[in-house]
Formats: sequence, structure tokens, C-alpha cells
Amino acid sequence: MKLDQPVQRKAVSQRRCEGERPLVIIVDDDASVREALSELIASVGFRSTSFGSTRELLASDILDSPGCLILDVRMPGASGLDLQRHLTQTGNPKPVIFLTGHGDIPMTVQAMKAGAVDFLIKPVRDQTLLDAITTAIDLDAARRAEAALVKRNMERHETLTPREHEVLQEIARGRLNKQIAFDLGISEVTVKLHRGNVMRKMEVASLSELIRAWDSLPGSMRDADPI
Repeated sequence: MKLDQPVQRKAVSQRRCEGERPLVIIVDDDASVREALSELIASVGFRSTSFGSTRELLASDILDSPGCLILDVRMPGASGLDLQRHLTQTGNPKPVIFLTGHGDIPMTVQAMKAGAVDFLIKPVRDQTLLDAITTAIDLDAARRAEAALVKRNMERHETLTPREHEVLQEIARGRLNKQIAFDLGISEVTVKLHRGNVMRKMEVASLSELIRAWDSLPGSMRDADPI
């Protein structure tokens, strides 16, 4: 495949994800396609690596790196759709762009319903592919930032005492200090003390921040009974 060359490429800013440059992973059984894509991606400052099959990719240890995947659909062995399904089943939300010469409407619908960023048909304009890559990398960065925030909030929540957890639950329900005091059988002064400790341990400066932090926690943690 020869990618369209006479197009004006937009300047694509280099992005950082937790201090690491994003990596575009190409999986295609056609060596000439892998080479053309690698050159295009390098021309706008992104890193890339390529594999001739999904088996080769799964044998590597780079799937957890920041970035996105460009997958052919039909390849020897497991297909690109098989790989997308595998990633979903294993809880890896890495963004996927399909680039194929053998697409059809049912296949496109299946891929997009499963969360693909785009489904492109070869030959594709350089800028169209670069736009999809930029969208996928931005999506991955946003997901990673959200996951990091959730992890930090979970770690902070684990420092709460059982009583502080109870108070936080009540705050999240919109209960006033005097209502919390009545429900828990403690004084309003004690509720205020626990509330201050919760704010400090959760590292928030306002009630709205506290509620957002609470809402980011897994349901099992929010609903857990204090030990």
C-alpha cells in the first residue's frame, strides 16, 4: 500500500502521558504497510513499533504502554477484531484504529460498537489517519489520567477510619452535620471533627471536590460497611 503523500499535514504536537511519549503500535501482516505507516508516524514526531501478527504483539510486553493500536482486520492467525475482543476481555482499554483493505459494513459496525476509534479503508489519506491517531492518543491520555485519579482517591480513602467512612457516606447523601450526628448517635462537634479529618485525608479543599472524589470510587468501596 502506498499512502497518500501530496497532502498538507497538520502540525501534531507531541504529547506526554505520565512522563512517557505515546507509542503507536502497528499490527499488519504486510511489511510494506508497516514501513509506510512507521514513516508517516515518525514524520509527525510520534514513536511507533510494528508487528506482523497479533501473536507477535501478545508475546511482547508493550501493550500497557501509553498510546494506541493500528490494526489490520484480516491477518494470519487471530484477526484484528479478535485482538480487540481480547483487550476488552482482559480489561485493557487501549484505543484501537482499524486500517484494512477488506472492510464491510457489518465488520465496521462490530468494531465501532466494541469501541474502536475509527475504521479506515486502505488506501487512506495521511491526514485522515493522523487525525485518528491524535484522537486515539488523546483518548488514551484522558483514560490514564482518570485511572490515576481513581487510584489516588482509593488510596486516600483507605486511610479513613470506619467512623470517617460513615461520615463521608452521609455527606455524600447530602445529609447535614446535625442529621449525621443524630443518625450515628454522636455529637455535632464530633461530626465536624470527622468531617475535617475526611477533607484532610482525601486532600480536597471543598465539598464539591469531596463529592467528586467520592463519586470516582468503585461502587463496592462506597457501599462497603465500615469494619
